[in-house]
Amino acid sequence: QVQPVESGGGLVQAGGSLRLSCAASGRTGRKDAMGWFRQAPGKEREFVAAISWSGGSTSYANSVKGRFTISRDNAKNTVYLQMNSLKPEDTAVYYCAAGGTLFSSQYYTRIDDYTYWGQGTQVTVSS
Repeated sequence: QVQPVESGGGLVQAGGSLRLSCAASGRTGRKDAMGWFRQAPGKEREFVAAISWSGGSTSYANSVKGRFTISRDNAKNTVYLQMNSLKPEDTAVYYCAAGGTLFSSQYYTRIDDYTYWGQGTQVTVSS
């Protein structure tokens, strides 16, 4: 079992920054790809960013490319999402997810490829 727990959400003005953290317990011996997704009110959950277990491979949604950065510290079992130049349309509940991989360079962008999900953290960007 893997239990991701998100933190770091909050209220920020447009143009500001936030850093989300995801601490994943129970991952001993696993090589999980990690992903961030978000869900705005009335909308479907969407992919934001993903990172391989090695940290050497990443992927971003076009809407956040150049503004968000995903990283991980395997020694701390923690994944981060640095969000800069935030926009009101970034307002959503942000979820962290973990999915087992065969290769350390592998990552996923689809919701169905992730097995374990956190409870989410709210990010609100005011205009």
